[in-house]
Order: sequence, then structure tokens, then C-alpha cells
Amino acid sequence: MPDEKTAQLYNAVDELLTQSVVLPPPGERKRLREAHGLRQEDVATALHVRRATVGAWESENPRTQADPRGAERKAYARLLAKLAELYPPQAASAPEVPPQALTEAPVQPAPPPAAAEEAPAAGPAGPAGPCVLCGRPATDVVEGFTQHLDPADCTPTAPQPPPAGRAAVPVVSPGPEPAAAPPEPPEAPAVRPVSHPPRQSASQRTKSAGSGSELPVDEIHQVVVAEATKAGGDMEAATAALVKRAIPDAMALWHLTRVASRYDVLFRPPRPDILKKRSKQGADEIWEARPKWRNTALLKDKASPPREVTVLDMNGAYLAALKAHLPHKMLEHDTSGAYDRRRSGVYLITPPEWTHADLPNPIGNRDTPGELWVTDATLRLLLRASGPRYELCAPPVIHESWTAAGSESLLEKFRATLAAVREEALANNDAMTLEYVKSMYSKFVSTCGESSHNRDIERPEWMHIIHSQAFANLWWKAYKAHEAGLAVVQMAGTDELHVTGGDWRQVFDEGRGLAEVKVKDTYTIGGTTAGGGR
Repeated sequence: MPDEKTAQLYNAVDELLTQSVVLPPPGERKRLREAHGLRQEDVATALHVRRATVGAWESENPRTQADPRGAERKAYARLLAKLAELYPPQAASAPEVPPQALTEAPVQPAPPPAAAEEAPAAGPAGPAGPCVLCGRPATDVVEGFTQHLDPADCTPTAPQPPPAGRAAVPVVSPGPEPAAAPPEPPEAPAVRPVSHPPRQSASQRTKSAGSGSELPVDEIHQVVVAEATKAGGDMEAATAALVKRAIPDAMALWHLTRVASRYDVLFRPPRPDILKKRSKQGADEIWEARPKWRNTALLKDKASPPREVTVLDMNGAYLAALKAHLPHKMLEHDTSGAYDRRRSGVYLITPPEWTHADLPNPIGNRDTPGELWVTDATLRLLLRASGPRYELCAPPVIHESWTAAGSESLLEKFRATLAAVREEALANNDAMTLEYVKSMYSKFVSTCGESSHNRDIERPEWMHIIHSQAFANLWWKAYKAHEAGLAVVQMAGTDELHVTGGDWRQVFDEGRGLAEVKVKDTYTIGGTTAGGGR
């Protein structure tokens, strides 16, 4: 029997031999698993690892890709070898190319301008492998996933040679080419692939995040592509699946963006009675200051000539409202009537009198006078409107409050990640990703309070504050239009502003970005049409 030192050396040698077990590239691992109808969960259960670990073994993204070690590597290699015997690669398919080969391929110097006009645009080098949507050979690698960027290409076609302007990636042929290509199967229906522009550099994404680390947009892209693949190219089915998983995915993304966060958040702290529903279907005592308002005098003016009203839609109202001051500890009661901008929560106030008939009241339509509980977002709006810069009203009177230390950055990286993916999806007319992102942030807001759909967090004051922040953002848009000479006709919900009396494009930028607005509808008021409105 070997002594202890010899046994240690033997173990070290065995470890080297174990690590030398050759595995196929990540894309081939995934192909073999799916060919046998196995889920990542099935492989993870068999090998006693987490599903995310199997996902990392199959990832073609160099940043997230990992390889198994030790006994798991041996068992995984055995599984893949057996599957390779059952499902050999098709002769027409190009062999897999490791992701690092794509990134390390040398790039030829750019041609002179005159020649560049005649040459085709440079693209990814070499046949990269099967498309994640149709399974046919594709040459475009986006976010680590091989796919066709043109829907017309998702049909049985032969791989194309690498485009000019980039050196081809050397590929080792698995054997002699067949004498004749096998007949192609019937043409598959074209599907719309999920595509995204090239990733930003780490420095660019760090800058856009406004924090010390880059935005985890890749995780959202991978989920979208995975659901599109699982649905077999049925974009409606994939969209429905993404919307269904939006709540847990939003929570997972938020936890991911909170890595290295400075703030320790309590997810289900005790809360005062004012934040508890009076009944199962009832509401608590917080007034969200919804600015549903109609300019009655303008709508009923029959003496003025007809005027066209434009209904402007504010893009991503709740997404923008995630940049709100939120408390992250347990709320504490205070009866001093003091206000501290470093804290956030809910406040019992007596609102000031509002005398501007051509502007909505910042606290919305409230017929009952007297005290009411409002959120931090509403109070900040009132304090700003009553301050020396605007002097639109008297300051509100604060009677008591439930607050905790607050921060405007609790959801900032979460918001910035969703905003970045939304921007990319808009650039690519990617309706599926747009719907997924919208579901993530809107459902997060609606279920972060007292909801049976999201058991991971129970902060109803967050839900009220974010809602109120969206209303406050809309109110300031109305004030901006009013100051520019436009007449505000109506405000509705969190994102609808009706204006007339001038060129609104001189006030707001038109588009679908978060800082832009788009036209939702138009109608006419004045003369015999007065009072119609919407």
C-alpha cells in the first residue's frame, strides 16, 4: 500500500488525467442534450449539480462559460459521448468553433475608401454552427448565440464563406466531404429571430450603469433566445412564456444587479397599519395622487374656434419612475412634523390650496378636504412646487410620518439594465423582448407590495412611491408644456398628456426612447365640438 505522500501524488496525477478528458464545444453539448429531449434540469439532477451550472457548461459566451471538473467532468463526458453516438452531427452542418476563436481571429486592415464602396460589409468570420432558432448553419454570432439575423435565412441553406475584410477562422474538418450532398428537407417556415446589436464594451456599459460594474444585459438576452428556441420559432408562444416568468425573472435580475450594493434592504419588514389593506380586496390608507384631470373651462368653451388636441404618450413611465427615493430599512414613526430629504416613506399632511385652474393639482383629484397620507414622491413634488423657484402654492403641513433611510439608487442598476435592453430591442424592432422587459418592470412595481404573485418582497410603500413618482413625472411634463405656451387639456393615468395651442415638438422630443414622447391620438375641441374631449 503506498505511503501518504505517494497517495497524494497519485491523487494529483489522477486529477490531471481527469482534467484531460476532452469535451465537445459548448454549442455541441447543448445540441446533443436537446437532440435527446433532455432539459438542463435533467442533466443537473443526474450529475448532482445546479441547473445554472449546466447552463454555464453550454454557454458560448466566454464571460459566462465554464467547464466541469473532477468526477462531474468524467460523467458529463460519458453522457456526451453516448449522445454523440446516437446523434452524430449532420454532414451539411459546419463543425462547432470555440467562441474564443471568433474573438481571437485576426482582422485584416480595412480597405481604402474607394475599394470599401465595392466590397460587401464585413461580418462575423466563418461558419459558426447551427442557428438557435431553425438549426441550420448560421454565420452570425450575437451575444454568444449563433443565429440568422435575416428571417429569410432561417431556411435550409448551405453555409456561406466568410465575408471579405476579415480573416477566416481555421476549421478542422471532421472527415472527407461526402460525394454528394443529401437532399434538403422541405423548406421550414421563416421565423423572426431575436437579434441584438454588438455588445458595448465594459467601459461603455459601466458608464451607462452609473456605477462600478457593467450592466448584466446578457442575462436577459440569453433568456429571450432560450425561450424562442424552446418555442420552435413561434414568437407568440415565446412571448407568452416570457411574460409568464416576468415576476421571478425581475426579482432574479434585481438581486443580480444588487451585487456589491452599499445598501442592505429588508424585503419583508413589519409595517404600520396604514400600509395594510383594510380587506382582502380593499386598499390601505395611502393616497397616490393620481393626476386624472380635465381642463373643464377649455373643454366647454364653445366660443373659441375648433382646435386640434394631441394626445402624447410618455414612454416607459414606470421604468423611468424606478428612479425614486425608496426606504431600505424598517419604517420608523415620527410625530415631530420634520422633513429629512435623506429619508423616505409616507407622510400625513394637510395639502395646500391649489388655485391654478389651467394646471392639475399635484395631489390629483381629491374631493375630501383635510389630512391625508401621501408618499415621499408626492411630498417632494409639493415641496418643490411651493419652493422659491416656482411658488405655485403654500408648503404642505407635515403632521407625522413613517420613514427610513432612503436612496434613489436602490433600483437604479435594475432600471438601467432594463432601459438598455429596451433601447436595443427598439433598434431591432424586437417586439418580443420589448414585451418581456415591459412585463418585468411593470409587474415588479405592481407586485412588490402586498401581493400573492410575488412572495419574495413585501414593501407596499415602494409600490405607492413608484406609482406616485410616475404621476409626479407626468405632472412636471404638463408644467413644462404649460410654461412653453401650450394649453394642457387633460392628464390621464401615468403616461397620457393632452395638449393644444402650439407645436408640442418644440417642447418634447418625439420618439420611443425614455426621454421622448410619441403621439397616441388626436381629436378636436372648440366651437360645436366643445365638451367632447376624451
